[in-house]
Amino acid sequence: MAALDAVLARIDANQEAALGRLFRLVAIESVSTDPAFAGECGKAAEFLRAELESLGFEASVRPTEGRPMVVAHAAGERPDVPHLLFYGHYDVQPPDPLELWETPPFEPRIVEAETGKRIVGRGVSDDKGQLMTFVEAARAFRETGGLPCRVTILLEGEEETGSPSLPAFLAANKPELSADLALVCDTSMWDRKTPAITTMLRGLVLEEATIESADRDLHSGMFGSAAVNPIHVLAKIIAGLRDDAGRITLPGFYDGVAEPPEEIVERWRALNFDEKAFLGAVGLSTPAGERGRSALEMIWSRPACDVNGIAGGYQGEGSKTVLPARASAKFSFRLVGGQDPQKIAASFRDYVRASLPPDCRASFVSHGASPALALPFSSESLSRAGRALQAEWGVEPALIGSGGSIPIVGRFKSDLRMDTLMIGFALDDDRIHSPNEKYELNSFHKGARSWARVLHALSL
Repeated sequence: MAALDAVLARIDANQEAALGRLFRLVAIESVSTDPAFAGECGKAAEFLRAELESLGFEASVRPTEGRPMVVAHAAGERPDVPHLLFYGHYDVQPPDPLELWETPPFEPRIVEAETGKRIVGRGVSDDKGQLMTFVEAARAFRETGGLPCRVTILLEGEEETGSPSLPAFLAANKPELSADLALVCDTSMWDRKTPAITTMLRGLVLEEATIESADRDLHSGMFGSAAVNPIHVLAKIIAGLRDDAGRITLPGFYDGVAEPPEEIVERWRALNFDEKAFLGAVGLSTPAGERGRSALEMIWSRPACDVNGIAGGYQGEGSKTVLPARASAKFSFRLVGGQDPQKIAASFRDYVRASLPPDCRASFVSHGASPALALPFSSESLSRAGRALQAEWGVEPALIGSGGSIPIVGRFKSDLRMDTLMIGFALDDDRIHSPNEKYELNSFHKGARSWARVLHALSL
């Protein structure tokens, strides 16, 4: 452990300089969605290339049709060590509304809070502070003898706009970017004192259904009851998607859905998640969804179906006695385990068609489909990373799921055939995408120490 101790000591000694580097990166206005900031995105990419090159990486800025990528490679101390791909993103959300910032968003600063010191600035948590924890860990290894494993770093500049250039870039550079394991830092801790490894991401099916009937909107006084109303039809279809126990009724919907191991469920119970506080924070009090399931189970390990929007008929002020000719709704299906996105979409469309009365027809638009992802609980990489985090934080890390999706992780699995360790040090109150975004100084410091421990553990 002498080598690791030296690395950790170097991270501690480097804190002031590390903060200076982070501040310089945060000061770059790398807003990816606005073409006016394209030059700033290029500036951020060049900053990171130079930093990585100074650490002995072979680093380059790669152009795309959108914002540039940064790719860097470094060899490990031995030829038999694992090859790891680290991913982060340097682009940020727009800072608007500017009037709600207490200080300028691209002038990072440290402030005192009840929980300790924190860094404030746009992108400091999502994702510049997070990615720099890994860079600072790599720096400490380089300054004390060398990295313990082969490392490739991929930093993109379009994550906040859906990564439109990423699929083509991965396809064109597949041999170069393929590794034994991917590492992603764009996630959070369980709480301020408990690190977390995100082991599951739900998949997603997005469908839009439109029901049409008459060839035009009708007068409800003249045609009401005599003519079919597409809104009534759509409402009945929506209501029929769930039974009284909260289960989804689509045929074959639960094919491929497995229960998580009991030991994992026990670890979730041990987290003492406060369902009342969770719902109370958004003005609710009673859990919905599958009867007999905890909120964490429903969010992390169970599939879901939600209606995200409904349109039909008159939407203006006041009243209009119209019987609409069409109605539509947008649906999202969150998937887990081995659920097949294409089969779910097909089952949904079959269900809608089978529910149509005479004189109605349905049309559909797909807005995307992706499978769920899970790191096997038996994974040796997961075990090693867990022990490394426990050594740093003094508590066993929470093995958590995510109710949402991280597209890059899906791409790593489908395109590069890699599993991903998702370890981040953000907190729920970091105000990402909001004014006065912050990152705890403790997250930045111990995040770098954590990555050093994880790299060391994965190289043994």
